[in-house]
Amino acid sequence: MLSPDGRVIMVSGAGRGIGLAIARALYAKGYSLSLGARRREAIDTAVADIADDMGNGIVAGRIMTHAYDAKDEASNRDWVEATVARFGRIDGLVNNAGILIPTSIEDDTEEAYDEMWAVNVKGPLRLIRLTMPYLKDSGSGRVVNIASLSGKRVKNDQAGYPMSKFAVVALTQAVRRAGWDHGVRATAVCPGYVATDMTSDVESVAARDMIQPEDLAELVATVIALPNTASVAEVPINCVLEDVF
Repeated sequence: MLSPDGRVIMVSGAGRGIGLAIARALYAKGYSLSLGARRREAIDTAVADIADDMGNGIVAGRIMTHAYDAKDEASNRDWVEATVARFGRIDGLVNNAGILIPTSIEDDTEEAYDEMWAVNVKGPLRLIRLTMPYLKDSGSGRVVNIASLSGKRVKNDQAGYPMSKFAVVALTQAVRRAGWDHGVRATAVCPGYVATDMTSDVESVAARDMIQPEDLAELVATVIALPNTASVAEVPINCVLEDVF
């Protein structure tokens, strides 16, 4: 396993839910973190939450926060540049920020499709492109894209969201090929229902029976820590029985 000492991980959408759980888990294991979220106040509150979890507060210099808008090219660039200015390196990137807008094939507007494509696909693509030189320099760079089981199959009338998540899985495969010879390893984490705000209106599965964010975070931490010789391409995770997943 790779030692977390000195390694710097960027986490998008870290103000709540899965992203916050990942930040907590990685910080507890010794990583330095650059946390991004669209609302800066949310990410600052997240850091305070992590400090409470640690009991004795945040170790000086190990966490920075930055406003991050996945749809804004300048925001992507500014966050990466600020991270390098603070830490001098980037060893990992967790693309967690994402949105779900209900859409079906028969919807006569493409606005929701465009919005989800911009946030769920182009945001991660931009961050990967900008961080790739630093991930290559690391020699053991890691990219973890939080996709979904909706990126592996379609179970309901949703169209736009699974289309975007299928694209995230494809993006992950492209990153694996592009970075492999430089030690960059990429993993698509594909969970089913996770107990977060996004699934608060789901009635078929109770929140207590869904995947818990902290358990998903442990899996993310594991794939980040695996050596170059034990790369995991995809991690499908479910809380209900399916024929394949």
